[in-house]
Amino acid sequence: MYRPATRALAVLELLQTHRRISGVELAQRLGVDGRTVRRYIAALEELGIPITAERGRHGAYLLVAGFKLPPMMFTDDEALALSVGLLAARSMGLTEASAAVASAQAKLERVMPERLMARTRAVADTVMLDLARSAAAGTSDTLFALSAAAQQCRRVRMRYRAANGVQSEREIDPYGLAHTGGFWYAVGHCHLRGGLRSFRLDRIAEAAAQEILFVRPRDFDAVAHLTFSLATLPREHSVEVLLHTTLDDALERLGGTMGLFEPTEAGVLLRAQVDGLDWFARQLARQPFDFSVRGPDGLRAAVGALAARLGASAARGG
Repeated sequence: MYRPATRALAVLELLQTHRRISGVELAQRLGVDGRTVRRYIAALEELGIPITAERGRHGAYLLVAGFKLPPMMFTDDEALALSVGLLAARSMGLTEASAAVASAQAKLERVMPERLMARTRAVADTVMLDLARSAAAGTSDTLFALSAAAQQCRRVRMRYRAANGVQSEREIDPYGLAHTGGFWYAVGHCHLRGGLRSFRLDRIAEAAAQEILFVRPRDFDAVAHLTFSLATLPREHSVEVLLHTTLDDALERLGGTMGLFEPTEAGVLLRAQVDGLDWFARQLARQPFDFSVRGPDGLRAAVGALAARLGASAARGG
């Protein structure tokens, strides 16, 4: 649990990183109210740290220019968060990630006390994250370019290669980025198609921000849109299955991109688009709960054939 002194140090780190940051943003990042932020600022000033407060509607806090901060200090929880975050970065499909992670880890260890250094090394050496890394990786340059454009609400001109190999020049308003299923995606308004679209970063050959600004929809959730988009992408077969479990359990075990989940009195109705009925039958068979296939007949046949094979295997094993 964070103590007030630890949160005050967190304010100091945020001031060092951003130089100029509003009280509202500080409160949001720390999960406290504005009055508490002002107490932390006062505590830092009592320690002799010169902080300037700009008044008014667009006011902010900033460190006095030229002030030299003490070396970085990490709590145990912060060190753990950094270590796990670096491991995740290595597994999320960025081509330059391995070298960058090693460099960042070395820099952090230089400013850590021996005890924390030993703990972070233990995490790096023994913890493994399965983030379904794709063989096709995106580049850091593309990720940085699109995330900066999304933050600044600037239109992007890019060259994109679709799944069928066709290349096109596009202009998009990037609303946000997300990572799922081993791939990075940019989500935003495509001016070529005239609607909301998702683009895999490893298929973007070039991306350059333009001077044209756009307005991002309020509270836009890139992950939610991407999950819905992947779940409803038209495929060879439309299936409908009643899962005899709760909505939370179904989402946890099958994942939101499997299809659309609708809670009912009898269970959870799953509507999905799939290319392979045999594959979908195996996914259902892996679950600990019962299910009832509502359609199509091909899925019923696939489930029946799988059950027969499993029964035969069990009989031979006996």
